[in-house]
Amino acid sequence: MMERKRVYITVKTYPTLSEKYDELVCTAGICEDGTWIRLYPLPFRKLDNDQKYRKWQWIEVDVERNISDFRPESYKVLNIDNIKIISNDSNKVNWDERKRIIFNMEKVFTNKTEIISLAKLYPPKRSLLTFKPAKITRFYTKTTEREWPKDKLELIKEKAKQLSLFQTQEELLEEFKVVDKLPYEFRYVFTDDEGIESDLMIEDWEAGALYLNCLKNANGDESKALENVQKKYWDEFIKKDIYFFLGTRLRDQIRSPNPFSIVGVFYPPLDRQGVLF
Repeated sequence: MMERKRVYITVKTYPTLSEKYDELVCTAGICEDGTWIRLYPLPFRKLDNDQKYRKWQWIEVDVERNISDFRPESYKVLNIDNIKIISNDSNKVNWDERKRIIFNMEKVFTNKTEIISLAKLYPPKRSLLTFKPAKITRFYTKTTEREWPKDKLELIKEKAKQLSLFQTQEELLEEFKVVDKLPYEFRYVFTDDEGIESDLMIEDWEAGALYLNCLKNANGDESKALENVQKKYWDEFIKKDIYFFLGTRLRDQIRSPNPFSIVGVFYPPLDRQGVLF
């Protein structure tokens, strides 16, 4: 059944390729009642410019429960043309307002065993949540494939060749333009409230965009770009009050020992109220 939901966007992952939907961004956020919602699949870069929402914005969207996805927070967008941005204050950093929305009714988890248990139930109870690490011990990068899989690229190219009566060749090529593949993974190692360690990939769009911007500013010097990402995610963020937005991939929810990855990093400043020195 269709619902019109108001969602506060907290998560946008770096785009991935899909044989069915071309290029996808996993979007997630907080509904007005404080619960999590995942909007997937969603071809973000095909949205009109006035619909391209940013993190920390409220949007309205027509959705229905995605019955092909057993994760409880998963909804599919019924009509991307009806996505409406209803707040445009994402450039105004109001940490108190962000914390109020994020922590309004949802539990902040601190225990690895607990969240994995909730994910492994069938049907699962959680696949999106906010996690507070007890201690972050490391940020590092890991090399990965430098190019997208050739089979997926070929499918997208074939679609681009199918001329539409209403689009020029240039418009079609722009629509099916593929986002740059990241040749590195960015990862945090951290412990929970029992000292149990996790090593999770950061899939946040911000991390990928930061690397590409740093690479451009460094004139293609990858080592310099990675050094600047390290400065941001370790030197700077480690001094913040860090929380992780954790999410699962559908294919990993049941079979992976730890199905979660870091789909967003929330880094308000430390509350130093009452601290004298």
